Amino acid sequence: MTSKIDKTIARQQEKIAAGSYYEAHQQLRVIAARYLKQSNYDAAAEILTGGAKALLRAGSQQGAAASGGDLAIMLVVEVYNKAEWEISSEDDAASRARKKRLIELLREFPPDEPSRKRYINEIISWSSKFGPLERGDPELHHAAGSVYAEENEPYDAEKHLVLGTTDSAETLAKLEFEWYTGDGAHTAAIYASRAVFPFLLTGNLRGANKALLIFTSRLSTANPSLASQQVSSNSSDVRIYPSLPLLNFLSLLLIAVQRSSADLFRDLTRHYTPHIKEVGIWDEALATIGEMYFNIKIPRQGNPLLDMMGNMFFGGGQGGGNPRLGPPSRGSTRKVEAAPSSAELD
Repeated sequence: MTSKIDKTIARQQEKIAAGSYYEAHQQLRVIAARYLKQSNYDAAAEILTGGAKALLRAGSQQGAAASGGDLAIMLVVEVYNKAEWEISSEDDAASRARKKRLIELLREFPPDEPSRKRYINEIISWSSKFGPLERGDPELHHAAGSVYAEENEPYDAEKHLVLGTTDSAETLAKLEFEWYTGDGAHTAAIYASRAVFPFLLTGNLRGANKALLIFTSRLSTANPSLASQQVSSNSSDVRIYPSLPLLNFLSLLLIAVQRSSADLFRDLTRHYTPHIKEVGIWDEALATIGEMYFNIKIPRQGNPLLDMMGNMFFGGGQGGGNPRLGPPSRGSTRKVEAAPSSAELD
């Protein structure tokens, strides 16, 4: 059977190499459908994967990439879902191989291929339905977020990386720092918060700490003249930036969460109120953090966590939401406005 499938894929690859994209696409769909009718899901998966890769690699000429995207989506919808393939433990070689196939196929999509977004939605949806986590598999989220980060698409990258793996915090922090470098020096905390707050709001304190550490390390390396001071205690080390009070606030906020200290949280928010008001977009995030970690109840309606993360961090308000946070286009830098410009010693 493997030999037969290999020959089938090879024949279609020859047609694709000759420019017969539509013909190859249609024949691959027919062959895959035949295997699906027989419930031979492994064979269908091999046919669709081989065909999708060849068409995606052919690029956008004559719709080759679109055809490849269609086969990739068919792989998830018609094979993975109908076969009810599950994401099981790391000890399951078959499960690992199936997930690896999806990630490798994602990497084949050209950046400008519209079907890629649906493909990502489908693989996350499959992993949510047949995996242990309702929000989707962390490795798939990390793969999608990394692709978007490489293409300078921060909003799309953020919403996946915050649900990713232990490596995602570093990827997100580097993305936010690169975005920050095109803005004013005083806006550092705004960009850092786009990693710190979402990790906190998803219960990932380790990710929040790692992201802030990487962001501030890059900040100090890129700006050797930026005044800072290391403050150490028995339980924590904090780097203080006299000219960046809100960056100091983020560091101290993480300490408050780590210590489960509601009093420290209240003192911090009170002390930094003037600076936080200047930003104007942190109030809901901090209110939710207060409820999550310190049991400080604030009466609100709806689901503020989902609303805030959608509108504030992931660009949900594009066109109708928060006008202060528009995504940068590829190869360009878009500023985040309204960060405080304060030189006072904090």
